[in-house]
Amino acid sequence: MARPNYILLRGIMGSVGVGDDDWWDEIDSSDEWQRGVYYFLCSCYSFVAFVAMVQLVRIQLRVPEYGWTTQKVFHLMNFIVNSLRAVLFGLYKHVFSIKPKALEMTLLDLPGLLFFSTYTLLVLFWAEIYQQARSQPITKLRPTYYTINGIIYFGQFCIWLYAMAKPSHIAIEISRIFFSVISFAAALGFLIYGGRLFVMLRRFPIESRGRQKKLYEVGFVTATCCTCFLIRCLVDSIAAFNEKADVDVLEHPILNLIYYTSVEIVPSSLVLFVLRKLPPRRVSDQYHPIR
Repeated sequence: MARPNYILLRGIMGSVGVGDDDWWDEIDSSDEWQRGVYYFLCSCYSFVAFVAMVQLVRIQLRVPEYGWTTQKVFHLMNFIVNSLRAVLFGLYKHVFSIKPKALEMTLLDLPGLLFFSTYTLLVLFWAEIYQQARSQPITKLRPTYYTINGIIYFGQFCIWLYAMAKPSHIAIEISRIFFSVISFAAALGFLIYGGRLFVMLRRFPIESRGRQKKLYEVGFVTATCCTCFLIRCLVDSIAAFNEKADVDVLEHPILNLIYYTSVEIVPSSLVLFVLRKLPPRRVSDQYHPIR
């Protein structure tokens, strides 16, 4: 789980005259604030998970004759990611006191990895549409997606093993750098394929049916996901090279509220809203089952 940069955000808030150290310390050490914020985050994640599951059921009822399409897998993974987050924040007192540290890292980092896989699935889908529109082969796209995700999960697993064998702050630093790199790669993927698809759609004739709606959909999702992953990249980069910035999640409720709301809850909600349209009852050329 990416952790918010306490020093950076606290400095920004202080520079604009929002509170002082006593105000921050009072909130950070308040059991009431911690309980209220983490239960609020739990509720928000539960709501997003519920929306994703409802949409998955609606899609299944609309096209029951098809298997696990890209759209169905995307909503299922959204449900899993947000459900895990909801459980972690709902049981925050137990989660953040788990020993050894490597087990705590595993529980907190896993939803971040699944979030990466969930939203890069959109990059894969757009890449397939773009390649097909240009009459280029798409046979290597899915194997590449699976290979990249396999390498990432294996790399993170190795970091967890290292943290278990040698409990130290170095393992946390490596994990932060690792998450920073994959977050930047995800943002780059959205920028490349989302941008290419957006430009391609703009070249369609004005009277093309659904052109404006698709332009809005691709442009909005690309901008939202790019911003989300770039924020994660920035926060993890700073935390990796500044020990004081890599704070205990439990002790900084307001910063966690700002961070997780801005990089997961709001982006997920917006993307699910934009992609709420159900598929046509007859499969289209752009609606592909997962193979």
